[in-house]
Amino acid sequence: MKLTTRGHYSVKAMLDLSLQPERGATSVRAIAQRQELPAPYLEKLLIELRRAGLVESIRGAQGGYRLARSPAQISLGQILEAVGETVEPLPRHSPEAEQAEDWVTFSLWHRLHQKLKDALYGISLEDLYYDARSWQAAQGEATSFVV
Repeated sequence: MKLTTRGHYSVKAMLDLSLQPERGATSVRAIAQRQELPAPYLEKLLIELRRAGLVESIRGAQGGYRLARSPAQISLGQILEAVGETVEPLPRHSPEAEQAEDWVTFSLWHRLHQKLKDALYGISLEDLYYDARSWQAAQGEATSFVV
């Protein structure tokens, strides 16, 4: 699996939304500024996340985007899947099952792929939030941060 810019930016945006007081709406421009992301690209990713039911869009002057459910109910796997990221192994690590000499390799990569998939769907946005806060505390930084 390779985490692309799409996946990285999507996770950063979702974590930013989880930091909003009372999970209120925030504008694309505000997220883009805080996370140092290109706003037009971020807007496209948020639309995909909305279609997947992970964020809601709010219209109006105080509008923007907010999480559609609690951070504990959103997994890293769901975020990546929503923006088209694949958790499939890289092609060179997927040997043909019919080749007897590659069965051990095939079995190994199959098991590792399943473990990776389980891990991605087992890590919640809330877990990432607490990991970020712990790292920040260890660095002695203030509570406001760029993901």
